[in-house]
Amino acid sequence: MSLSSSLSRIAVRLPLFFVIAVAIFAYGCKGTGTRGPVNLQGAGATFPNPLYQKWLSEFSKQHPDIRIDYQSIGSGGGIKQIQSQTVDFGASDAPMTDSELKGAPGELIHIPTVLGAVVVTYNLEGVSTPLRFSPDVIADIFLGKIAKWNDPRIKADNAAVNLPAADISVVHRADASGTSFVFTDYLSKVSADWKDKVGADKSPKWPVGQGGKGNEGVTGQIKQQPNTIGYVELAYAVQNKLPAALIKNAGGKFVAASIDGVTAAAAASAATTPDDLRVSITNANGAEVYPISSYTYILAYKDQRDAAKGKALVAFLWWGIHDGESFARDLQYAPLPAEIVKRAEAKINSITSGGKPLR
Repeated sequence: MSLSSSLSRIAVRLPLFFVIAVAIFAYGCKGTGTRGPVNLQGAGATFPNPLYQKWLSEFSKQHPDIRIDYQSIGSGGGIKQIQSQTVDFGASDAPMTDSELKGAPGELIHIPTVLGAVVVTYNLEGVSTPLRFSPDVIADIFLGKIAKWNDPRIKADNAAVNLPAADISVVHRADASGTSFVFTDYLSKVSADWKDKVGADKSPKWPVGQGGKGNEGVTGQIKQQPNTIGYVELAYAVQNKLPAALIKNAGGKFVAASIDGVTAAAAASAATTPDDLRVSITNANGAEVYPISSYTYILAYKDQRDAAKGKALVAFLWWGIHDGESFARDLQYAPLPAEIVKRAEAKINSITSGGKPLR
């Protein structure tokens, strides 16, 4: 056989070889259900961000084919982005309102992930003993009615502390915030004046003070400025070595923020938690309850536009409310109660794509 004849045969057979190879590769991919890495984007609450970053790190070790990025932009931003479908999931400490849910193009569900505490923290030089605050005193500080650290009403709960005659500088959130909602929801329950003048809101009209963006921003301002007071999620106070005040609860006991105190708040509110899991647990009854406690939620569409992304999201959510809970305590969050885990499982199992279950 001549050289030219051999080359002609190879040229004819070569395209056929490639057709067969591509067909085998395509069949293999179809059989395993893979199409390369799946990328998910989430955004929202700063409240759970320390835990969520830990979750993403641990989850990626077990699922290298799923890449998840979470941006800590505040609950208000998370709600807006999930409404506009610019993210695959949102996150908020404040449950979405009926009006916000109606503003979404599809049905959104709330998946509780963990619980946390909002603490009153401060920067007061020379004071090492944790301060104590009655609910009405906290409300009046943030209303601007109590303006000096040595005000008689603060001194009444802190008789053994040498309080300075300095002006109180209030720091609050500047962005739409679930942490602000939890804090103002609490104040609205304990102060009729607060409820009437300000109310519970992610973006309240603050009577006094300066704003910081995110829990990170408020924490930073308090650390840098003497005589300041503000509110942040417990993890931020602990990580930044800021004090957390003891708060008088509905049972009349001054309690420090703790995982057990947050868990007690969830237990006290379990019977009144609705089917959609949107619930407030601030100022719950019970001797050991920490009164400024809250669930935090991941927000997801019940019917997912992209089946592969939806399946990855379901896998992450399921891992989070099971394996992920083991990381909660070390980062100052309370794991979900067993009953709420069961109810969250049902919500995750209800997620579909084109009407077909994803789990």
